[in-house]
Amino acid sequence: MTRLGAGPGDPYRLELTVASEIAERAGRLIVERAGRIGRIEFKGSRDIVTDVDKRSEELILRAVQRSFPGDAWLAEESGPSGSSSRTWVVDPLDGTINFANGIPIYCVSIGLVVDGRPVVGVVHDPVRGETISATETGQACLDGLPVGASRKERLEDYVISMTLDLERLAQRGPGLNRAVRVHRRLGSSALALAWVGCGRFDGFVQTENLSAWDVAAAGLIAERAGARVERVGGGSYVDLVLGSTRYGVIAAPEPHFSELRRLAG
Repeated sequence: MTRLGAGPGDPYRLELTVASEIAERAGRLIVERAGRIGRIEFKGSRDIVTDVDKRSEELILRAVQRSFPGDAWLAEESGPSGSSSRTWVVDPLDGTINFANGIPIYCVSIGLVVDGRPVVGVVHDPVRGETISATETGQACLDGLPVGASRKERLEDYVISMTLDLERLAQRGPGLNRAVRVHRRLGSSALALAWVGCGRFDGFVQTENLSAWDVAAAGLIAERAGARVERVGGGSYVDLVLGSTRYGVIAAPEPHFSELRRLAG
């Protein structure tokens, strides 16, 4: 069991403990099924879902129901359930295309949103056995040890996670490329955003194709680590009223956040 970063006085210590345990259980299921994928379905021209996504989500939601029977959820594969001031936001396997192709970069993401604000975030990387987590009043942690966002002084030294829509790629991509040292694309948005929280990425720019389940947990982690996290056009990175609406998010430490937003357009 991963060590926790929440102190004994943290009001969401129980929820963090449960979410971490559930994410690790789901992660074990995913790793055990790697290379033995059953049915693959197509959700769109580029998006897929496997039987492992569905099994992982079923495991997570059953466990959440047992622990917090009055809570609602918003999950990638099964959508929303009911209405509550407390909603668990779940991506059971972020990076499905990587997983299906044998690329070992994917994660489980579990967040809790209370009265519209993220209060617990857990992103578990089952391949590396790492759990990155935070609560709204606690420090972002990697396996229970505090971590922080980048402190690099120069934007040109930044290594960022970057995924641009086609229009911005043509219009803004060259300028962004020149402004930073290099960019990468993991294929798992939740993991990339959580890595901003532990300084592996200095910034995160994705201008489309994100939903609440991609960013609820990871956004809180990056935020509690010292980064500023917002939608590309401004506003909270989590808005459950948007449902499955797709949008973009930018995350970076305050000194360079505004410049990254300007460059991304």
